[in-house]
Amino acid sequence: MEFAELIKTPRADNVVLHRPFEPAVEGTLCLTGHHLIFSSRRQDNAEELWLLHSNIDSIEKRFVGSLGTIVIKCKDLRIIQLDIPGMEECLNIASSIEALSTLDSVTLMYPFFYRPMFEIVEDGWSAFLPEKEFEFLNALTDEWRLTYINKDFSICPSYPPVVTVPKSIDDETLQKVAVFRHGGRFPVLSYYHKKNGMVMMRTSQPLTGTNGKRCKDDEKLINSTLGPGRRGYIIDTRSLSAAQQARAKGGGFEVEVYYPQWRRIHKSVERFNILQESLIKLVEACNDQSHNMDRWLSKLEASNWLTHVKEILTAGCLAAQCIDREDASVLVHGTEGTDSTLQITSLAQIILDPDCRTIRGFESLIVREWLQAGHPFQQRCAQSAYSNSKQKWEAPVFLLFLDCVWQMLHQFPCSFEFNEHFLVTLFEHAYASQFGTFLGNNENERSKLKLPQKTMSLWSWVNQPEELKNFKNPLFEANSLVIWPSVAPQSLQLWEGVFLRWNRPSKFLDEAQEEMRKIISDNRVLQEKLWDNSYFLSPFDWLPKEAVSYKLRSALCFCPIAG
Repeated sequence: MEFAELIKTPRADNVVLHRPFEPAVEGTLCLTGHHLIFSSRRQDNAEELWLLHSNIDSIEKRFVGSLGTIVIKCKDLRIIQLDIPGMEECLNIASSIEALSTLDSVTLMYPFFYRPMFEIVEDGWSAFLPEKEFEFLNALTDEWRLTYINKDFSICPSYPPVVTVPKSIDDETLQKVAVFRHGGRFPVLSYYHKKNGMVMMRTSQPLTGTNGKRCKDDEKLINSTLGPGRRGYIIDTRSLSAAQQARAKGGGFEVEVYYPQWRRIHKSVERFNILQESLIKLVEACNDQSHNMDRWLSKLEASNWLTHVKEILTAGCLAAQCIDREDASVLVHGTEGTDSTLQITSLAQIILDPDCRTIRGFESLIVREWLQAGHPFQQRCAQSAYSNSKQKWEAPVFLLFLDCVWQMLHQFPCSFEFNEHFLVTLFEHAYASQFGTFLGNNENERSKLKLPQKTMSLWSWVNQPEELKNFKNPLFEANSLVIWPSVAPQSLQLWEGVFLRWNRPSKFLDEAQEEMRKIISDNRVLQEKLWDNSYFLSPFDWLPKEAVSYKLRSALCFCPIAG
């Protein structure tokens, strides 16, 4: 198929672009195979907008006389309006955008055509290979091994070719366990806690069914991770009733009599359509222009978004607490083990492991706990909050995880090397990107698509020194301790950087961030000058309150700034 076949009107002049808090701009609109491009060449009002068709969630058409209006709603939650003279031109452009934004074939998407204009310092596709990650583990313990049993994806289509399993368990046993677990997702190592040697594993539900079927090889594998007298916790991300209902469909949960050293805990975490509806309601609330505070708060509460944030953070804290404070290993699973399971294992690692709070450590976490672990990005992020077609597999699972990370960054502003901009960037690229990192639903699909050979990795761009500085937190001071986020209602806030960034002017926030960077930079220089006298200043110690503007104090405290 040629893209030209889908573009009925490639160019339109005298188009007016409208965006919130920005003046209207007149210019030329062009459609290419992958981008909507708006440009104004006027010297007094130069403007250029490049929008990926894959970032478009839905469009609406309106007509007043001969003037047509297209409202474009994007997956990154922004809304833009284009006024196009001529009804026929407007209809042609609208139908072209609809066709180009809903291409069926993954290989027709922009990452397969994108050619980087920057020098590639590091190949992101090979930056976080399992073998490299295993070297760090092997330096701490010799009780685990890499297995290539899934090298052809025949054992588990959603697992990577290589995973980490107990050394005492052979591949023949793993094959039998895979048959007993939903989708072949047998238990694999997710995290090793250096402090006490406890581990966290992830898997999918056991296929016990109504007859209470058991698998001695599964019991052997799971029990082998515990030493004599040790105990463990199985965290099931479904409610007890949901887990019991799953038995009627052939699924189920571990029967404790066969896993005597393990205690099962049900920590219900919502998924799929419930999360998608929650996001839709939240975005609707954020776009409410009534300026009625009671109505806004009522809509925000009705969306239940912050309730979901609390549920997942609580479950992540529970897993971390079992490992760090109870000296117990943890096994996490839901039904498939590709959504809520990964949210919990990832958050627990951020709480426990300071390396996961660095930029590179967080990238590694995303790769091994989301991409390699088989989170179906292609399905979950196919549409966002504005889509008219609601597919059952669409859900903001990854966005909800990033929101939880932002809550921790908000509560511990000095413990993370990366800033909010880094999290927002990951959200944007998960839904629409020029990079191939988030294409496909698992490593099997990415292998068939030959993404490492045909597309560029997001990490190749992010990890350039000139780009990396934009994602660094100027307040960062390495913290080797475990961090315990609060899940109290007053501690959880709406992530304005995502949900309100297109609905409020950013001028004051940008100014405050720049002022903060300058003061922190000046403070670093002052610290170096005073270092010889063994006198150290934290970023806040030397700032007299009366000398700091309201905007700066708000930025330092990560509070929203009134315009």
